[in-house]
Amino acid sequence: MFVRATNYTRTRPMVRPSGAVRLDRMIPIGRFLVLVLAVAAVGSAQPVQAGAGQKQFEEWEEMNAFYPDERWQQYIDAVGQRILEHVPVGNHEFDIRVFDDPNPNAAAFGDGSIYFSRGIFALFKSEDEIASVMAHEIAHVIARHVSKRMTTRRLGKAVGWLTANATGRRELWDLANVSAAALDSGYGRERELEADRMGGEWMARAGYDPMASLDALQALKDFDTYYVKVTGRSIRYHGVFASHPRTDRRLHNILAQAQELMPTEVPEPVGDFWDLMNGLAYGNEAARGIVRDNIFYHGGMRIAIEFPKDWQLRYSSAQVKGSAPGGADEASIGVTLHAPAKRKSPKKYVTDVLKRDDVTVGEELEINGEPAFIGEVDTTDSNVQLQLLGLLYGRDIVYMFKGECGPKGDPEKLREALRATMGGLRIMNADDLKVANSRRIKVIVAEPGQTFAELARQSALTDHAEQLLRVLNSAYPNGEPRAGDYVKIIE
Repeated sequence: MFVRATNYTRTRPMVRPSGAVRLDRMIPIGRFLVLVLAVAAVGSAQPVQAGAGQKQFEEWEEMNAFYPDERWQQYIDAVGQRILEHVPVGNHEFDIRVFDDPNPNAAAFGDGSIYFSRGIFALFKSEDEIASVMAHEIAHVIARHVSKRMTTRRLGKAVGWLTANATGRRELWDLANVSAAALDSGYGRERELEADRMGGEWMARAGYDPMASLDALQALKDFDTYYVKVTGRSIRYHGVFASHPRTDRRLHNILAQAQELMPTEVPEPVGDFWDLMNGLAYGNEAARGIVRDNIFYHGGMRIAIEFPKDWQLRYSSAQVKGSAPGGADEASIGVTLHAPAKRKSPKKYVTDVLKRDDVTVGEELEINGEPAFIGEVDTTDSNVQLQLLGLLYGRDIVYMFKGECGPKGDPEKLREALRATMGGLRIMNADDLKVANSRRIKVIVAEPGQTFAELARQSALTDHAEQLLRVLNSAYPNGEPRAGDYVKIIE
């Protein structure tokens, strides 16, 4: 969704992949880390090169990493266009998207690529609050703060809000929780205030109340306070709590001055905020893995593995394993991750990297357009009828499948099941995301005497539900619903 300060028409539609997907587009662990580093580079000592943000956005499109509800994509685009109509004339092109991540954040690349996580919307209660963050991020780009910003961390630490869900470890499904920090190096107090001044003026001229910036900032700070209390870690909105406190008198003066620029007749909102909020996905149940029927979903890696129908699945930090209806005595298939090796075919990987000399025969083939190998393992000293080893290449990861046919199984059925399971590895699509993360925000009207404790007991939330509902409804830490107010609950 491109919008330009001098020309507000979208220059190209969003492109989303559909159908069969090549495994090199799955952006597995190694490549995912590259993206994390690219995001961290927004705050690095080196300037972000023109086009860097858009290049990464195209990569994220390939992994279906944007929130699949097109209404939200269009809504955010419309809010951005409304603000950009009041940005001084210049050659400024913006690509504004909603990233499918539960952690609250928004950030900008120097080339005008701006992203919002869906998690940030869950904290807000008006279009004005969204507009305040939008204008703030646009101002950072226009003022060239992004390319000037100096990091307080090294890229080697892989900071960035993407690491909250996935950073990757060799041979493990349990993705390391390296950091929940979110682009927290910040721009510094003076640049934050400059962005508030510029953004406040633009949003006021667009008919949005600049004082909503205070509400948005408080919502983000409340979430951070809650998160630190619960986890001991911080998820900051790129450092504004340290460099840019809500009580800053200069901030209040800047926003009050901007408020005087609001038009006499305030235009209608570009969308129905509460209607959009009703049904917004919440959290990420599959962040570390989840099983639904015969499919394993991993929200951090955004992959799904479909096992044969009626198979029973279980998973750990080391592997995902499926068992046939008759149990291991019939058949089982396990899946683990391995690091790639340059210039090694799947067959050579088995002998040269895994050092397996017990694979007697095998064939090299393609599965979903990617190199693969399936070989038979010597079972002389085993009680299984057949053992198969399957290797499937992604671009930066190797998926190893181990199939075993027990004494009560059918070897030919195992061969079919292994190949089908290897072919059932895919990027999570919109339907997968709905199944893997079923929690949704529901908007209700508070009744007299209703409490968050009462609402928490009815919620799909399990941990800290009462306090989290307060956070989501701008009532943290001790507030209660007021009769007639819109209240967000989780179903």
